[in-house]
Amino acid sequence: MNQLFSLVDHPQRTVIEVQNLRIGEDFIVIAGPCSVETWEQLYETAVAVHQAGANILRGGVFKPRTSPYDFQGLGMRGLNLLRKVAAEVSMPIITEVIDPRDVPWVAEFADILQIGTRNMQNFSLLKEAGRSQRPILLKRGMHSTITEWLNCAEYILAEGNPNVILCERGIRTFERSTRNTLDLSAIPNIRSLTHLPIFVDPSHATGRRDMVLPMSLAALAAGADGLEIEVHAHPEMALCDGEQSLTPEMFGDLMKRIQKLEICIKELS
Repeated sequence: MNQLFSLVDHPQRTVIEVQNLRIGEDFIVIAGPCSVETWEQLYETAVAVHQAGANILRGGVFKPRTSPYDFQGLGMRGLNLLRKVAAEVSMPIITEVIDPRDVPWVAEFADILQIGTRNMQNFSLLKEAGRSQRPILLKRGMHSTITEWLNCAEYILAEGNPNVILCERGIRTFERSTRNTLDLSAIPNIRSLTHLPIFVDPSHATGRRDMVLPMSLAALAAGADGLEIEVHAHPEMALCDGEQSLTPEMFGDLMKRIQKLEICIKELS
């Protein structure tokens, strides 16, 4: 039996429609803060990324953190803020879900559900997310192989949900100068194995805002279908991952460079 993620029985690339976006066909940029903190913080950031050309607003309301004493997110209150701000700027939203019990009601608010690296092999969550029929962005586990990652996508697909987006976010290696090691080779590797769209998260992959721009451009050049980037209006005040969050000005510069590189790639193809 051929697996559902395989190109064997599905040679045409999957295109996922979210509002007026066509993920897998157009290059898509997801941007926003690591976590929803306040209305002012979220609104200022959302306006900035929207004006710069981002397509989808991100914001975490449940934050699985290494330490139980770190900021864990605002939960339902944060989700309400995210939905209201997204309506103000006319952007679809993506947020992470970490508990199978939360999937049905989070799916009522979010346009895309994200499953993070720590939950990639949470099979109960994968199945419940598949049943939601919402598009699912599945991040690669920090210790996971390509095969393991694709098999986790299969859990979602097997529930009858064809709308899966894979997201490379770096893997854990012996290197300590970056938060993780961005595996850019995963992009052409994935594209040779599956019809599913492949995104890259350079923020978590590097943990350094100075590296987000070059890694974003490298991901586009390598064939990625999109990016997920952390942006904060005031990263020095962020409650979570401020050191890897771009300022609005840095994000605006990145979007201009992405547009120029897209033109170059089209001319060469």
